[in-house]
Amino acid sequence: MGVLLGLGIFGTALLACSLVFDGVLEGSLGGVPLGPFDGWLSLPVIAGFVAMLGFTGAIVLGTTGLGPGAAAATGAAAGAATGWLTYRFSRSLARDDAGAAPRQGELVGSAGSVVTAIPAAGYGEVLLRLGGQPVKYAATADGPVALGAEVWVLATPSSTSVVVRAVAP
Repeated sequence: MGVLLGLGIFGTALLACSLVFDGVLEGSLGGVPLGPFDGWLSLPVIAGFVAMLGFTGAIVLGTTGLGPGAAAATGAAAGAATGWLTYRFSRSLARDDAGAAPRQGELVGSAGSVVTAIPAAGYGEVLLRLGGQPVKYAATADGPVALGAEVWVLATPSSTSVVVRAVAP
């Protein structure tokens, strides 16, 4: 039972080390193509397997009348399941299906408010939301637009300016 508990403790310590030294095992393999085992030989997967093998084997050995061979086999099955779950979880985290970054063109058609009055032949400032964040832009309009007026974006001629029109009250 001491060997199985030792494996469990070692696997848990290895898992803690994998949080600190993320990617060390993968980097030490030097880009060797592993075929179907790619991702399976990661430090978290191996650590999860070893920890579950040890702890499950020790529990089976201590609570049942089964011998060390059956305890090790049960621990190996539980370790394989844990390794598979760790592999799937790490792949889902690495997939990163987050949306693309917001772009200037997405401002066209959005509403905002004037924070610096826009003169008839010049620039003022408007506050718009890009990707949910408030951003100030230089703005021009066909005519003067007063401070605090609500505006609608017609175009984005540059990354820092917009063309707007006042929304009728």
